[in-house]
Amino acid sequence: MQEQRQQLLQSLEALIFSSEEPVNLQTLSQITGQKFTPAEFQDAVDELNRDYEATGRTFRIHAIAGGYRFLTLPEFADLVRQLLAPVIQRRLSRSMLEVLAVVAWHQPVTKGEIQQIRGASPDYSIDRLLSRGLIEVRGRADSPGRPLQYGTTAAFLDLFHLPSLKDLPKLREIKEILREHEEQQYLAEADSPLAADEDENPRMETTK
Repeated sequence: MQEQRQQLLQSLEALIFSSEEPVNLQTLSQITGQKFTPAEFQDAVDELNRDYEATGRTFRIHAIAGGYRFLTLPEFADLVRQLLAPVIQRRLSRSMLEVLAVVAWHQPVTKGEIQQIRGASPDYSIDRLLSRGLIEVRGRADSPGRPLQYGTTAAFLDLFHLPSLKDLPKLREIKEILREHEEQQYLAEADSPLAADEDENPRMETTK
């Protein structure tokens, strides 16, 4: 019985470790042939995490974006940022992050509404965010012209390590988030190839 349990834990560990995105409970159940209840699976995750803690591992399994994935401990964040900063910079310029924040907190939201909030055209950033799978079309608004409405995706939750949209920071924290990303060099410089063009000069300023 203990051997079967260990084999199951190792299987779950291997699957979560190998996945490039959060893997959900249904997928894990199908692959392992084991029907888990949420409580049973959480017990397995807790057991694995206790073992990682006891052996001094630098990572834990977390519930993210409707699934599970490995994340390093916060005390190693600076090291990981140095490794991943170039990748994040290729993904998000400052203007893209601002548009993404507006979409996240106001979804479903139209281009016109985003422009009204930011004071600048969001066209460039919306196209880039759509191509990266961080936002998606959610339908059309009941307003003249029936403009498209946008919302965030599971990839957005994964990028920011959020279990669900309920875990979004409050709106008043947007400037703090922008500043933190700048300080951590997560954002592209003004002359980055992904930086906004002349129509994408954000008017939202961070405080130092």
